[in-house]
Amino acid sequence: MIIVTGSVLARPETIEEALRISLQHVSRSRLEPGCLLHCVHRDVEDDHRLMFIEHWADRHALLAHFAVPESRAFAKEVAALATAPTTIEIYEASPIRL
Repeated sequence: MIIVTGSVLARPETIEEALRISLQHVSRSRLEPGCLLHCVHRDVEDDHRLMFIEHWADRHALLAHFAVPESRAFAKEVAALATAPTTIEIYEASPIRL
C-alpha cells in the first residue's frame, strides 16, 4: 500500500476556495481505481491549513492518479491559493499483523 500525506496553508482570504476545490478533488479521487482512502481535514491548530491523507493500492494506482488532468489542475489551483509551498510525502507501507 502507498500512503500519501500533504498539506496546504491557504491565505486567509482563500481558505474557503481551497476547501471547496479540495473537497471536489477528494470526491473525484475516491472514484479512481486503486484508491483506498482519500480525505482532507482542516487543522484544528491552524484554521488555514488543510491536511490530506491518501491510501493507494500500489504505486501504479498512485502514478495513474497523478496523471489525471484534473489532479494536475487541482495541484496548480491549490498552490496558487497558498501562502507557502504545498507539501507532499509518499510512503510505502505494509500492514503489521499483531
